[in-house]
Amino acid sequence: MEINENLYDVVIVGGGPAGLSAAIYMARAKYRVLVLEKAGIGGQITITEEIVNYPGVEKTSGKELTERMRRQAVSFGAQFAIGEVLDMELSNDIKVLHTTKGDYKALGVVLATGANPRKLGFKGEREFQGRGVAYCATCDGEFFTGMEVFVIGGGFAAVEEGLFLTKYAKKVTMIVREPDFTCARTVSDKLKGQEKIQTIFETELVEVGGDSMVSYARFHNNATGEEWTHEAGADGAFGIFVFAGYVPNTDWIGAALEKTSQGYIVTDENQKTSLDGVYAAGDVCVKNLRQVVTAVSDGATAATSLEKYLSELHERLEIPDLVVERGEDAAAKDLDTSGQAQTLDHASEDHREEGFLDSGIRQQLEGIFARFQSKVILKAWLDDSPLSGEIIGFLRELEPVSDMVRWERADKPQGSSGERRRHILPGIEVCREDGSSSGIWFHGVPGGHEFNSFVIALYNVAGPGQQIDLETEERLKKLDKNLNIKVLVSLSCTMCPETVMSAQKAAAVSENIEAEMFDLAHFPQLKEKYKVMSVPCMIVNDAQVFFGKKGVEEIAGILSEC
Repeated sequence: MEINENLYDVVIVGGGPAGLSAAIYMARAKYRVLVLEKAGIGGQITITEEIVNYPGVEKTSGKELTERMRRQAVSFGAQFAIGEVLDMELSNDIKVLHTTKGDYKALGVVLATGANPRKLGFKGEREFQGRGVAYCATCDGEFFTGMEVFVIGGGFAAVEEGLFLTKYAKKVTMIVREPDFTCARTVSDKLKGQEKIQTIFETELVEVGGDSMVSYARFHNNATGEEWTHEAGADGAFGIFVFAGYVPNTDWIGAALEKTSQGYIVTDENQKTSLDGVYAAGDVCVKNLRQVVTAVSDGATAATSLEKYLSELHERLEIPDLVVERGEDAAAKDLDTSGQAQTLDHASEDHREEGFLDSGIRQQLEGIFARFQSKVILKAWLDDSPLSGEIIGFLRELEPVSDMVRWERADKPQGSSGERRRHILPGIEVCREDGSSSGIWFHGVPGGHEFNSFVIALYNVAGPGQQIDLETEERLKKLDKNLNIKVLVSLSCTMCPETVMSAQKAAAVSENIEAEMFDLAHFPQLKEKYKVMSVPCMIVNDAQVFFGKKGVEEIAGILSEC
């Protein structure tokens, strides 16, 4: 059969622990492996600050653990790409995955798409998301500094996140529906002796409400039938953090694959699904225990089982061994920047002597920038704030990496860029080679998880850029009015990059769209203006406010209705 560069032995959909484990095993066996992740590598576990039950590792964070896994997979030759799978053809020997980066073919597929936080459906949940109702303590905990918060749930995640919230909140009240916690006692015992934490059992949240922010919540005691209401005190608001389990990320997977009524993928003891050559691993599967260690086990089992299938398929279809690229070159080829994001995050926080970019990041960026079709100019719009100094330092380190990227000051209006004075300063304006604006701005130093979105923004402006489906692209191009998108983020948020990248892709496609990223740590006035208590927060034309992750298709739909 014809061999092309988009044919892989296995494509792994999802870059969490399960997908990374499968990548390590498959790449080490010298198969050609591609890991597709729509946002950032690591999955849900990256929001966990402390892991102490992973065998052989006394203590680590979710971010650090998955970064080590990624590097290990890359060292064996696994490739990584940022892209969302839109549809799959899985019934034939050669599987086809239609993604936002184009089509990929594979002899085998491992689905490790994980799960998303479950919403409970209480009255006011949708209306007050981002205005007091939140789902990620790591992302949003700092917004509730000095306030009272309620944690809804009695499982592992609820306990861990409740403990984490004591760093910010003056009081944490755990609301547990059952008579006791549903996690291991060794976990719930951590709550003992915590002066800031109170627990109320056999109770459910019924309703939240208020004016612009959550100012009251109504609860129901299932044992006594009593209802009671908590109202905001002098703070004027309080927080509701929901940790009531997860929903498998399988809505987009067709009916050809067997799933339970709850959406979990059905597998056998070898992680094989109902289709030959298709395996599943991690939280997306039916299982009793959802932990990092079981996800890693699933990935290893899926990979070793798939090895036997691939060996037979190679022989039957007379397919020669596919070329495997080794080391960091494999990652750079497919615009893997997840590892760079974490490294930059640590460098920025610790102010190491190496500065913002260490040697490893520079080496990876060289491979990425070499693929640019045209140069990119980064215009620094500055003021007298300390942030302006950080921006200059960052750009001075970035420019020597490649002659495809250069920066210049834009302290004085020059040509069409003079109109940009209406933007909040300071900021980095991403411009094309001729100096014209792409409409993409970064207000802050793009560290943490946003380094990923920053590099991809440059890639989209320089070309060839990320692919999106033609219908969405045409929808964006047809917009005939000027639209401004502000995406307010925290650099520690794992959910923000998808919204940032989607908004910036929309700006790269349409001349009528501007997309600006704001690091709220430097722009508290925006938090106050739009009453933001959760990220990502997307604001269209300084009027309409939207919370939660948004893909480019969803953004196109929102903009079409504005």
